[in-house]
Amino acid sequence: LYNKSNYPPYAGGGGFIMDGPLAKRLHKTSETLELYPIDDVFLGMCLEILKVSPIGHEGFKTFGIVKNKNSKMNKEPCFFRSMLVVHKLLPPELLQMWDLV
Repeated sequence: LYNKSNYPPYAGGGGFIMDGPLAKRLHKTSETLELYPIDDVFLGMCLEILKVSPIGHEGFKTFGIVKNKNSKMNKEPCFFRSMLVVHKLLPPELLQMWDLV
């Protein structure tokens, strides 16, 4: 389905931050491309056309977080304070994290 050997840089995972003008430009650009079945890659394809490169941020934990199940730190709000997006938490873990924060 993809005619190049590598995907363009893209924002992987469940979240990203952008300003309103870029969102409008992405919307217009998306209408010029054939829809690609991997949404992260499709976003990268649109960004490539706009000559915009995604930038990584430590607050995006798209591969989950590493934590010791027995650590007291897991119950400290400071453990979560710098995280913006976290994947691989079960619903009860998410509720606990939000209660702490």
